[in-house]
Amino acid sequence: MGSYLQILIIVTVGVILLCFGFSLFAGQLAAMRLGWQDGHGRKSRRTSGRPGEPQVCPVCSSILNRGELVSSHAFPSLTGGRDRLMHIRGCYYCLEGYSSRRCPVCGSSLRSSEYLIARMFERPHRRNHVHVLGCSRCKLHSRR
Repeated sequence: MGSYLQILIIVTVGVILLCFGFSLFAGQLAAMRLGWQDGHGRKSRRTSGRPGEPQVCPVCSSILNRGELVSSHAFPSLTGGRDRLMHIRGCYYCLEGYSSRRCPVCGSSLRSSEYLIARMFERPHRRNHVHVLGCSRCKLHSRR
């Protein structure tokens, strides 16, 4: 009687561990299928869009998921108007090296220390409009 009880306990624990392992594996597969993670548990780039479209990173053209943001810094307006100067560094994918960083104006590859220079137009009751002028390298050469 005692050996049957031990076998029953071992089988029950085995089934519970098997269910737990399957749920972990199935969750990882679902995340990979939806494009949330690559095979190593890191976020991966889903698809690429055209720069200038909403929810697309202007540096690497990755389509951003809900809640993903582009790292940028907007400076105060000097004239008091609705347009501001802005530096755009990029999104998670291009800052972490998962996708290549390119300037949409001159097409050159950007190093991690370089950024895009843009103008942001604040519009009441609508989304702000951002116009990319170029990267820190091509805007510097155009001033000369």
